[in-house]
Amino acid sequence: MTPSVPTPLGARTPPLAEPSAWHEISLTVNGRPVTAQVESRLLLSDFLRDRLGLTGTHVGCEHGVCGACTVLVDDEPVRTCLTLAVQCAGAELRTVEGLAPADAPLTPVQRAFHECHGMQCGFCTPGFVMTATALVEQHERPDEEQVADALSGHLCRCTGYRNIRRAVCQALDERFGE
Repeated sequence: MTPSVPTPLGARTPPLAEPSAWHEISLTVNGRPVTAQVESRLLLSDFLRDRLGLTGTHVGCEHGVCGACTVLVDDEPVRTCLTLAVQCAGAELRTVEGLAPADAPLTPVQRAFHECHGMQCGFCTPGFVMTATALVEQHERPDEEQVADALSGHLCRCTGYRNIRRAVCQALDERFGE
């Protein structure tokens, strides 16, 4: 008798029939515990978007170059297009949806992006905001070189880098009382 194979919702490829290719993972996403059966090859970006419906995580290049798919895994920025869902078993994930609930005020980073016009078309914005959130939550203020280095892994095809950098600096000023 062949064991039943769970069918991923919205899967782009057919599910693997080999039972050893499936793993049960438990993790926390935006403060909510999640347990799921996932294929070994399932990317974290597909898990978040297709399984959990968290479409704020954008998929741009699918090669880890543009940074649009960045989320925080245990408070560190991670490219979800280069990370397998099984690698996040036991981890705590935050996506852009988990920063400020709909009925809550924006976070300082989100507010700074809004006030400084740190977005144009908005496609890259979730990745920038997640990396900026990690910078702002550090215990020590990063210097300008560290900010530039952190943001250098993100691409904005609208070339709005000046306002994005201003937004990150404004959020850092607010966080560190300057």
